[in-house]
Amino acid sequence: MARGGNSWQSSAQVARLVRQCLAEGVSVEIDGLGTFLPDALHGFQFQPRNRPKVFVAYVQEDAAAAERLFEDLEACGFDPWLDRRNLLPGQNWPRSIEAAIGTSDFFLACFSHRSVKKKGGFQAEIRYALHCARQVPLDEIFILPVRLNRCPIPRSIQRELQYVDLFPDWSRGMRRLVTMMRLATARRSATTVQT
Repeated sequence: MARGGNSWQSSAQVARLVRQCLAEGVSVEIDGLGTFLPDALHGFQFQPRNRPKVFVAYVQEDAAAAERLFEDLEACGFDPWLDRRNLLPGQNWPRSIEAAIGTSDFFLACFSHRSVKKKGGFQAEIRYALHCARQVPLDEIFILPVRLNRCPIPRSIQRELQYVDLFPDWSRGMRRLVTMMRLATARRSATTVQT
């Protein structure tokens, strides 16, 4: 019984925090759910998450390109997820990253001459995304490899997935990427409506 009580208390604390932020004029985004926005007339508005979520995986040395990708995706109507923007102080980052990958509509793996040689979090994120991709219907697109510069794509990825080059013409590569994600999103929506 105590467990249920603690859950209720946690929910009540979150609700109080959301109300306090809204009263102070600050919007509150709950990852995977949507955003509460202050509204002078009604107290608040809730905007459910309806933009496709895109997890952006990269190595620290490519942070500037990842930030540019984040900005461009956001401007095109997507909901990008980037660790430097979305992780909060004190969060368990490995669990938060796995949760973000698991709830994303697309996983963007940013390959570069730096990332293909580096061990660490980027490689772990790709392995977890490959695990998540096993649960996605075979005709749906989930993992999107992009090349930031001329570099080899790992054979295990290249064997099964087409990649997009964001060099030498970033705008052209972004157009291809965004067009493909919009088509995939439209197909998913059409399938959902039919079932």
